[in-house]
Amino acid sequence: MGPTWRTFRSLTTTLFSPTPLAAQQPLRPLIRKMATTSHPPVLKQPVKLACVQLASGADKAANLANARAKVLEAARSGAKIIVLPECFNSPYGCDYFPSYAEQLHPLPPPAERSPSFAALSAMARDTGTYLIGGSIPEVAAAAADEAGAEGKKTYYNTSLVFGPDGTLLATHRKVHLFDIDIPGRIQFRESDVLSPGSKITIVDLPGYGRLGLSICYDVRFPELSAVAARRGCFALVCPGAFNLTTGPLHWRLLGQARALDNQVYVALCSPARDMGATYHAYGHSLIVDPMARVVVEAEEGETIVSAVLDGAVIEETRRGIPLRDQRRFDVYPDVSQGEGLKFEEEGQV
Repeated sequence: MGPTWRTFRSLTTTLFSPTPLAAQQPLRPLIRKMATTSHPPVLKQPVKLACVQLASGADKAANLANARAKVLEAARSGAKIIVLPECFNSPYGCDYFPSYAEQLHPLPPPAERSPSFAALSAMARDTGTYLIGGSIPEVAAAAADEAGAEGKKTYYNTSLVFGPDGTLLATHRKVHLFDIDIPGRIQFRESDVLSPGSKITIVDLPGYGRLGLSICYDVRFPELSAVAARRGCFALVCPGAFNLTTGPLHWRLLGQARALDNQVYVALCSPARDMGATYHAYGHSLIVDPMARVVVEAEEGETIVSAVLDGAVIEETRRGIPLRDQRRFDVYPDVSQGEGLKFEEEGQV
């Protein structure tokens, strides 16, 4: 064995030894240097979040009553942030949106104009929780013309967020409409009936921090999540009704991807699967941690899944893999800054 081989073996033994990192003295100054950047915590205290996976039928009043029962159950288990699924108050589908739609504006609507708004506000107030009200079909009616003819109606897929006192904190109209065509599997065009929203939604939850809100197909577009995360959100919440084609392919993957990209918690809340309905939701509501580990995942039936979100886990993840300090905005733009970002909905009254 020559001196060159002995030198090579010595180097490889040093570099690839299973010795714990803490014992490898030459690396310690580098580790300390990487940890010097200070960031305020994005989640002020641990909080339990629950996803309520509901089955919704044709009876809106029954759907609202079922939602209330499950929200109360989640609150009794200690959840302080509760999420309902997309279109929790109605069947999901273009044939149903107009007949189940409620007029929300001007805010706040009276109960007879929007029973779902009233029900959600009462659920949040009675449980003292933050309630992300899944989504409901919304109708916005244009003003009548001079002859008194009714204006054109515009429909949206809208999420409502309420605080512990029952006040409305935020609304989010689905920005990206579900228009897909997978030959032989599924074809769907929300844009046949719905119009898209036009803003990014970030919600302040006093006592905890900020969360980013999206609806279903929105989760496929990483820009919304990146903006929310870089503006200080501790979680991304997305009520969504994936189906039996896209669900097995992408539901869990997208939840993990958004968590991995942004090093935040992600909660995806689905309707329960009903094979007697015209649209078959995938189910599998889930919560993902900042390291992209699925903390909890439902099956397909009605259930509640929950997890405690901990700011220390976010900080530990970001210290260990410090993406926030390593981005190269001298090479590519920061999507969370600059012109073109919209945080107010156009045309709301």
